[in-house]
Amino acid sequence: MKIALLPGDGIGPEIVAQAVKVLAALDGLPLELEQAPVGGAAYDASGDPLPAATLALARKADAILFGAVGDWKYDSLPREKRPEQAILGLRRELELFANLRPALLYPELAGASSLRPEVVSGLDILILRELTGDIYFGKPRGVRRLPSGEREGFDTMTYTEGEIRRIAEMGFALARKRGRKLCSVDKANVLETSQFWRDIVIDIGKRFPDVALSHMYVDNAAMQLVRNPKQFDVIVTGNLFGDILSDEASMLTGSIGMLPSASLDAAGKGLYEPIHGSAPDLAGKNAANPLATILSAAMMLRYTFDRTEAAECIERAVRTVLQQGYRTADIQEAGSRQVGTTEMGDAVVAAMRA
Repeated sequence: MKIALLPGDGIGPEIVAQAVKVLAALDGLPLELEQAPVGGAAYDASGDPLPAATLALARKADAILFGAVGDWKYDSLPREKRPEQAILGLRRELELFANLRPALLYPELAGASSLRPEVVSGLDILILRELTGDIYFGKPRGVRRLPSGEREGFDTMTYTEGEIRRIAEMGFALARKRGRKLCSVDKANVLETSQFWRDIVIDIGKRFPDVALSHMYVDNAAMQLVRNPKQFDVIVTGNLFGDILSDEASMLTGSIGMLPSASLDAAGKGLYEPIHGSAPDLAGKNAANPLATILSAAMMLRYTFDRTEAAECIERAVRTVLQQGYRTADIQEAGSRQVGTTEMGDAVVAAMRA
């Protein structure tokens, strides 16, 4: 099981260290771990946020465990040198087109949600975000000067039929294994790209008559996530809309520090990371929540390595530590036991061994 460790910046090294500790506690896994710099750390070392050696390691690995990239001190760099280009480059170069972002509310964290407990109790949504197309990668893009002399910034939203078909097929397949409901989110009333998206999703849906397909405009979907989130089972959407909606959904679960993610290619190779950022203000303070990264490692065991029992062992341990009252600062509540990053990792390991 060859795993590339790319901790990155800010709290990335701290949270990845806890996930590695949890993986090491699983007896009998033939782990082969190799670490490389990425993001701002790589730029500082070599002048490139995604060095050739790091990309080569990611290519030969079976899976990548990723921390986070970014820091305010890099904001003045040219865009192609900024840390965030590393994760975009990995998605593009490895063809990681499918981003799975589960939003699961643990009963113990119902009070930490932004919504009333009765609205979110039992929440279990899977957001499937297309990851390699859309406005993030579309060309042309840039800043130009108009004949009037005024400057104009522009980006291009594009999707090919093949890109939409493969993410839609995965959405239907995932929904078939869950509640058999798939909601496709777009903006077909305004955008030609979204109308194209909707037409193709409808066509794919004819092959999955056992899955109830619905469509929702992205602005309504954003409202419905805070109005009645439990109406959703699987949501499939494009890169831009998925980025926004999945972060919104994270607050339904109590904290963005609780949400893992998987970015998969067509063969099941994946990059696994928490959906939160590098939080440079927390770096080195032993204050970050490592549970999203630990749960990302569980997703890695399930989706890339087909080690379902090992994944469930980690997930049960996370539930146990929450039941025992362990909380990092982002999910702290009255009467709970506040711990740091390292202590939370230790608690998960202890629960696994118990």
